[in-house]
Formats: sequence, C-alpha cells, structure tokens
Amino acid sequence: MSPEHESLDPAQFDRFRDTYEEELNRVVSFARQDADVYSRVKADAIVELARTNVGEPGTLSFLDVGCGTGATDRHLAGRVRKLHGVDISTAMTERARAANPEVDYQSYDGARLPFDDRSLDVVFAVCVVHHVPPSSWPTFFGELARVTRTGGVVIIAEHNPYNPVTRAIVNRCAFDEDAILLSPRTTRRLLATAGLVPLETQNILFVPWRSRIVDRFERLLRKAPLGAQYLSVGRRL
Repeated sequence: MSPEHESLDPAQFDRFRDTYEEELNRVVSFARQDADVYSRVKADAIVELARTNVGEPGTLSFLDVGCGTGATDRHLAGRVRKLHGVDISTAMTERARAANPEVDYQSYDGARLPFDDRSLDVVFAVCVVHHVPPSSWPTFFGELARVTRTGGVVIIAEHNPYNPVTRAIVNRCAFDEDAILLSPRTTRRLLATAGLVPLETQNILFVPWRSRIVDRFERLLRKAPLGAQYLSVGRRL
C-alpha cells in the first residue's frame, strides 16, 4: 500500500459494521424518512445516467467502489447485468454480501482495484471520495478510470458543500468526522485529470421529503447547483 493511502484505516469503518444504518437514520431523523429512501434516489440516478451515456443497464457491468453495507446496491441488483462491490472494510463487505447475495463483493487495500484494465462498463463511488485524503484523490480517480472500458463511464456521487443542510448533516454524522467535501467543479477537474471526459453533473435531493410529485419536480432542477448531493459523470475514451 502506498504511503498516501495509509490513513485509509479499515478499522475506522469496521466499528460501524452494526450501527451504520442506525447512524444514517439518526442524522436524517428530522425529515422523518428512512435513509434507505435516499439510497434509492441515488441508485435511480446512476441507472439513468448509465442508460443515457452508455447503454441499457441490463446489458452492462457495474462496480460500486466503497460499497459499505451495500445500501445503494440493494436498489441496483436485478436492474444491471453484473454488479460488483469493493470496500476497504471487510466487516462492511460481509454485511453487504449478506444483504445482497447476488452481488460480487470483495475487500481491497484502498489502492489498486482488483479488476483488469478497461474491464467494466460503469464504475461509481457514492459518498466515498470525501473520506479519501486529498493527496490521494488523483490516484483514486486514476484507478476508477483504469478499470473502466472505452466508452464506459465513471460516476461520482458526493455531498454538495454549498448546501447548508448537507453541511449540518455531515457535521452530525459520526463516520463523517474526516470528511473533506468536494465541490462539483473539483470533481469534474479530478475526472478530467484522470483522463476522463466530463459529461454532465446532476443535482439531486433538493428537499429531504420524498413523493412522486417531489421526484418529478426535482427532475426539472437537476442543473440547479443547490441539491443536497450531486452526481458527476466522466467518459473513458
């Protein structure tokens, strides 16, 4: 493991093995919504971005980098051809595997992804980069790009540092103690530095409450930079 990855300590996340969802639900309790609802919104956005920029998700292979307990994967399994997940925490991947037995999970060292060059159609990381030391961001993005096939995409979902509710939630969350939030501009720059062509950025979760009406309303606001989270896409050439 390279020195710049030494601060990515699996024990930091292992300790939340049994309380991860409980902690998420605690910090969003003001909205009276289960945190899993927000995982579904992100999964839907990933599927739509894959369909728009690559092809029919049911024909594509996906990799969830920093999968945690597999919360996002729960809403992707069965909608894509093949789904893989990796995390530096073995305790987390064990929980993910138990929750989503149809997904291929592995633990890894946080440095080199255990996949061949250009072997996957869609590679995504959901609220992971803010845990990676900034000095390691280029290396992390480089690995995402390395395993993405020509014409495939990397999708980064992150907290929006310009949203005050997001900042309040991050400040309250026990496993976000080390979080360094990235602006959409920074994320697009990192995608480009990794040799990817930035395609689009979508904003999601403008309000914490969910309904069909809210979902339709938020579709109209995707370009407005005020969502609680955003997703940026880069294509591998």
